[in-house]
Amino acid sequence: MTEKIAVLGAGSWGTALALVLADNGHDVYVWAKNEERIDELNTYHTNSRYLPDISLSEHIKGTTSLIEALEDVETVIMAVPTKAVREVVQQVVEAAKVPLTVVHVSKGIEPDSLLRISEMIEQEMPERVLKNVVVLSGPSHAEEVSLRHPTTVAVSSKSAAAAQKTQDLFMNQHFRVYTNPDMIGVEIGGALKNIIALAAGISDGLGYGDNAKAALITRGLAEIARLGTKMGANPLTFSGLAGIGDLIVTCTSVHSRNWRAGNMLGQGKKLDEVLQSMGMVVEGVRTTKAGHQLSKKYDVQMPITNALYQVLFEQQDPKKAVDELMARVKKHELEDLIDILDTKQD
Repeated sequence: MTEKIAVLGAGSWGTALALVLADNGHDVYVWAKNEERIDELNTYHTNSRYLPDISLSEHIKGTTSLIEALEDVETVIMAVPTKAVREVVQQVVEAAKVPLTVVHVSKGIEPDSLLRISEMIEQEMPERVLKNVVVLSGPSHAEEVSLRHPTTVAVSSKSAAAAQKTQDLFMNQHFRVYTNPDMIGVEIGGALKNIIALAAGISDGLGYGDNAKAALITRGLAEIARLGTKMGANPLTFSGLAGIGDLIVTCTSVHSRNWRAGNMLGQGKKLDEVLQSMGMVVEGVRTTKAGHQLSKKYDVQMPITNALYQVLFEQQDPKKAVDELMARVKKHELEDLIDILDTKQD
């Protein structure tokens, strides 16, 4: 069955997911504050700022009115940056008339509070407004999704029914959706892979080649699994779409804004200069701060995350940070697996 769905956020990912939903016959209302972008969407059925040369369905309508977007809606797609989640959720609470299922598709962790996005949503939305929270994550660049290239993602929720409904809303011949009951693992994998992608970009910017990047991806996955398991995730999740799948695509693709930002840092540009030239949110920067704080909170070794924290926030030279990573005390590779299994058993 088709329904009206609100997509909050008119960036590349929100627009690409709106296109998937429209392909499946749903009436999609994209909400954003930028009037010019909404006018372009309604007049020309394009979003040239984020997805140039992509024609959007006439089933996608834009609005700057949250009340209009949420009218007769049961499912909301939250496609705003992590730093904007609380503000937007508070506006949803004021505008909503019925309990909503919120599907969040951003990938980050809030620094200082160290909350996952689902926890932020639950904290801001009272029970009268919030029915369920679902997370959608996996290897899925918006540029390729909008071209209807084959893409596979995972969805997770405390409610199996809500996860299955989200699966039904999105799944089609181009966009395959799996369910996964491990909400913590799906969110942690999606957030922390941005840290490793920044590091992979730095490595490429330094000219270190494929061997170094393969090592970063592999050892980065070990860090993610160590922390995620300590936080209550199922370690098997990190061998799936929201883990190694998303990690590979984000660390190796020119579509990845985190990789591109890291690449510029590796070439010697300063962080402020990089962020200004990107013109889009680089979630990995904030998540690196949160990851560094989580490593201390849970007493988990995360050498790549901590080295990147020094580069981003303590003005460490990127090359020196890599050299120090290589000079760490020798250890057995399977120690990580043993640590993860011991944590799961505890």
